[in-house]
Amino acid sequence: MKYKNDVEALDALKEKFDLLRTEIKKVIYGQDEIINQVLISLFSRGHCLLIGVPGLAKTLLVTTIAKVLGLKYNRIQFTPDLMPSDIIGTEILDKERQFKFIQGPLFANIILADEINRTPPKTQSALLEAMQERAITAAGQHFELDKPFFVLATQNPIEQEGTYPLPEAQLDRFMFSIWLDYPKLEDELTIVKNTTSTYEVDIKPVISGEEIRFFQELIRKIPINDNVLRYAVTLAAKTRPGTKEAIDTTNQYLKWGAGPRASQYLALGAKTNAAINGKYSPDIEDVKAIASTILRHRVIKNYKAEAENIHVDKIINKLL
Repeated sequence: MKYKNDVEALDALKEKFDLLRTEIKKVIYGQDEIINQVLISLFSRGHCLLIGVPGLAKTLLVTTIAKVLGLKYNRIQFTPDLMPSDIIGTEILDKERQFKFIQGPLFANIILADEINRTPPKTQSALLEAMQERAITAAGQHFELDKPFFVLATQNPIEQEGTYPLPEAQLDRFMFSIWLDYPKLEDELTIVKNTTSTYEVDIKPVISGEEIRFFQELIRKIPINDNVLRYAVTLAAKTRPGTKEAIDTTNQYLKWGAGPRASQYLALGAKTNAAINGKYSPDIEDVKAIASTILRHRVIKNYKAEAENIHVDKIINKLL
């Protein structure tokens, strides 16, 4: 891709983003904000956790995005008996009596970790190195994963039967935690009408892996003003009880807060949010736009918040 300058490249990114969103909306109805957040995560080189009750098209959203991106895609159905080797791969003895490593489904560009919290933490943790380092260590060997590498995990609410809570270290690897709600009545009418007839949609890839890598690097080159960066870092610091940045709400309702990775994602997410909205540098409103989805899975409520049934988004809104 050859552009005269970064401004022209950012204009091209916005066009591609709009094209991706239009193509995805042919299949996914009434989830415009969810689509935006998933694509922001992709261009920020992050991963997404989609949370919602069964039947809200979480898996359909991921498979549609995979088709539109035109990248290598693997789906892993997480079950209670799934082992780490089922994800990463395993060694076998070949005909020459030599050990040979057989790659698992993690060797792809887009991974759908379907119902990730239906498998024990031992298997969930098999994703940690891949999500952070874009690499896998198995049988004493180090394997680099193809780029871009993007994990989209779906999760049922932890109150449901047969689920395991994700470890905090695992949660922190996800850039966004996105909650899906029931569709509006008009959107549900459209969904039912189209899915109970012969209606078919032809989804075409609109962006290549090379373009995605280019735009991911472009996002990191976007300048950010010191006051916006300070706002993002201070926002993350406000979630840490017992520190001088903590506000009364934090000390009253939180057990612990977000780490530096949250600050990094707030800055990156703000840059991407600015770019897709035609701006060449993020402002504080861009940080606010993506703050809830970045912070909600990184702050842990205390017993007082649980007893008073205080929602985590209400605490984050106080911080904002």
